[in-house]
Amino acid sequence: MTGTAETSTTIPRWHVAGDWFDTCKCNIPCPCSFAQPPTYGDCDGVLAWHIREGGYGDVPLDGLNVLMLGSFVGNVWAEHSDAYGAVFIDERADDGQREALQMIFGGQAGSWPAEMVSMFGPEMRGMDFAPIEIKVDEDLASWSATIPGRVEARAEALTGPTTPDGARVQTTNLPGCETGPGQLATWGRATADRADAFGFQWSREGQSSKHITFDWAGPE
Repeated sequence: MTGTAETSTTIPRWHVAGDWFDTCKCNIPCPCSFAQPPTYGDCDGVLAWHIREGGYGDVPLDGLNVLMLGSFVGNVWAEHSDAYGAVFIDERADDGQREALQMIFGGQAGSWPAEMVSMFGPEMRGMDFAPIEIKVDEDLASWSATIPGRVEARAEALTGPTTPDGARVQTTNLPGCETGPGQLATWGRATADRADAFGFQWSREGQSSKHITFDWAGPE
């Protein structure tokens, strides 16, 4: 992570908050969120961020999306495993917004993304600007992300015979919360999990998904 003194003088104040979710290879519930090894010893999946509100200095970021394809081996919280990633940035973003999103999600602007990069340091297979569509139901009944012809991730909130109608299966204080401490996770089941980009290729359904809020501010 960039030193605090250097960061504070080169990076503007920024804040982003919104929705993150994934669809992955693991069984439900994904053990990675509990800081345990993945179900099959390795994991790959789709990670999607929707910024409900945010700004980078005077650059507004409301409504923009970022999506990542990722793969790793072993317990990602306990060891430096073979980690690979590819990132898509919302093509609707103008030049200033694109630069801001790359600074935040690349870890150069500090806060939780910088900690994630320092912990996992994935090898990046590529980056592209793409039409990313993300939908999250207000009642968290379902969530989805699509990039036409390249990525499709859809999930429905987990439920069962003893879950009250309309209630959500949720977790606080996850030991391995992908969006940082203090966030709320809602568990789901993937109805579609497909990728065909930057050498990542899979197609499955029925495996783990979770929606987790995020709320980051920097450059600290």
